[in-house]
Amino acid sequence: MQDYFASVSALMPSIELLAFNLAVTILILGVGWWLSSFVGRTLRKVAARSPRVDPTIVPMVYTVTIWAIRVFVIVAVLARLGVQTASIITVLGAAGLAIGLALQGTLQNIAAGIMLLMLRPLRAGEYISVVGKGDGTVAEVGLFLTRLIQFDGVHITLPNSAIWGNPIINYSRNATRRLDVEVAVRYDDDLELALRELGTLVNEHADVLPEPAPQVMVTQYKESTAMVNMRVWVSAGKYWDVRFDLYRNGVQTLARAGLKLPLPVREIHTPSQPGAALAGEAQPTQATDSPAENGGTA
Repeated sequence: MQDYFASVSALMPSIELLAFNLAVTILILGVGWWLSSFVGRTLRKVAARSPRVDPTIVPMVYTVTIWAIRVFVIVAVLARLGVQTASIITVLGAAGLAIGLALQGTLQNIAAGIMLLMLRPLRAGEYISVVGKGDGTVAEVGLFLTRLIQFDGVHITLPNSAIWGNPIINYSRNATRRLDVEVAVRYDDDLELALRELGTLVNEHADVLPEPAPQVMVTQYKESTAMVNMRVWVSAGKYWDVRFDLYRNGVQTLARAGLKLPLPVREIHTPSQPGAALAGEAQPTQATDSPAENGGTA
């Protein structure tokens, strides 16, 4: 019995040391985990308030910062428990190499995300189109995925490699955009009058920029109409408003000037051939396209 108590007494310092190390380890792990989240949130708030920080890079920097701190915390915890961290780091390096070879596509997404943040062909809040993949307003560029919000409010998520490997059309990068709106004018109407009326419309429009100067020109001829193009420059934020307004007012302006609506019509002529009916031959018909005088079908 005395030997038992003696052995227990001999083990007490070791048990107390193990309990102390375990308590310190849990404390380090808890504080380190809280510190990583705190640093990440603080970094995100500071970046959101600073006008010099591009909001596109905030999500990726937030994720990298958090997990970099947590990795150091885990290594410190293992060292506190007496684990040889050098051998663990070696094993993790070999495992990381094997995982990297198995997940080449994932690593491509990470590399593509870094290139997108470095070269910045797109930024948060810009409206882009990834040819063949999708389009929308950039909401977030992450380590692996980029999230877009389409014009109808639907979220679309694309791998970073799919964006980096395809042409990117950025509609928001420039402050101004050119707008072309076509209106049809019938051949029997006054084309010069139409050009003058449409020119007055675009020159007096409040949202059309004076420079470059608006242009009104005939661009092509169709079967029964001449196509008149209104070419103007507008602010990028006013593009769709001006487009819809010119399409609505263009036809109304021509109607107020006395021009007819450009309705497509077809005239059918049946020339008479004497003796054809007596010989039992069918009379040929000839069809030509032209606008009717009253806008209907003759």
